[in-house]
Amino acid sequence: MPNFGDFQTGVYVEGMFTGTTSALTTNMVRLEEHAREVLTAEAMGYIVPSAGDGATARANREAFERWRIVPRMMRGAVERDLSCTVLGTSMPAPVMLAPIGVQTLAHADGELATARAAAALGIPYIHSTAAAHSFEEVAEASGDGPRWYQLYYPTDLDVCQSFLERARASGFTTLVVTVDTTMLGWRPADLDRGFLPFLQNVGVANYLTDPAFLAKLAKPVEEDPAAATFHWAGMFPNPGLSWADLPFLRDHWDGPIVLKGVVAVEDAVLAVEHGMDGIVVSNHGGRQVDGAIASLDALPAIAEAVGHQTTILFDSGVRTGTDVIKALALGADAVLVGRPFLYGLALAGQGGVEHVLRCLLAELDLALTLSGHPDPAALTPDALSRF
Repeated sequence: MPNFGDFQTGVYVEGMFTGTTSALTTNMVRLEEHAREVLTAEAMGYIVPSAGDGATARANREAFERWRIVPRMMRGAVERDLSCTVLGTSMPAPVMLAPIGVQTLAHADGELATARAAAALGIPYIHSTAAAHSFEEVAEASGDGPRWYQLYYPTDLDVCQSFLERARASGFTTLVVTVDTTMLGWRPADLDRGFLPFLQNVGVANYLTDPAFLAKLAKPVEEDPAAATFHWAGMFPNPGLSWADLPFLRDHWDGPIVLKGVVAVEDAVLAVEHGMDGIVVSNHGGRQVDGAIASLDALPAIAEAVGHQTTILFDSGVRTGTDVIKALALGADAVLVGRPFLYGLALAGQGGVEHVLRCLLAELDLALTLSGHPDPAALTPDALSRF
């Protein structure tokens, strides 16, 4: 398995012998300010801000700051192996790319560039229902790379079934059902600009290429794009979604199913009781409910309640390799990274996403070793101290 920390050596060697340095920062926390220099106001308004005044997004970062890694000495191991298998998917490290929609707002190649970057490193890519490229296009770009599919459960079950069938036919192995976005949260940055890309038929490529969706339009999309928009708008909000809707998914998906958007212990228990294969502890990066609990604050209790019964993934607020360590130590089996890779995409397309992933994985590798934990599976809450 690769020693991801060797990326650091490569950076130093290139700087020493060629006199050149990376055009992109290696500080993952500073990526956002760099991305602001290239993104449009509409893109920044959609990608960066969160619900309300951003209290939940701030809480996500503050939660990470309250935990400190406690390095242990003289526990070295020459061979380091970060690889793991999650729900049948082998990966070189417990890191995945979170599903993010409308990636063409960041770069013209959008999800295609991201999928190629993920495949180049063997990192699983999770494809959003709200993508600007279809299942089939992304699958072609991903090649042999591992990929999962994230579903926004539509009110039209014909379309839902068609999505599931297309995803499976395109090589997506695990279904990630987002349950915290049955309707959009209050997002002032978008509202103040009156900007929602979906109303311009951007970010709905999976719908506009779907036979079940198209069959219910009176005219082709190109002849009446507004009708397609309204048809989408009639099936995306699904505030009536309930636990009783899960059997339909099990009937039409033969792989693992994960629920994304769980922050309450009671919901984690219900997910297990309803036969789900895993959960993603997530508050959608703070984009849905302002003033909500930080995902990292929710993780320990959920891990204690159901960690021995189901797979626990984590996202929201992850920026660095040491953030990944903290989430793993508190009970996650793997961590989803979101906005940082999107900033890399904005700055340099596929190469930018690869750069972000290499930096994050290198820091994860080095920090694990330096703190006396060459194997991520050995991380426990004892590796941290709370302040």
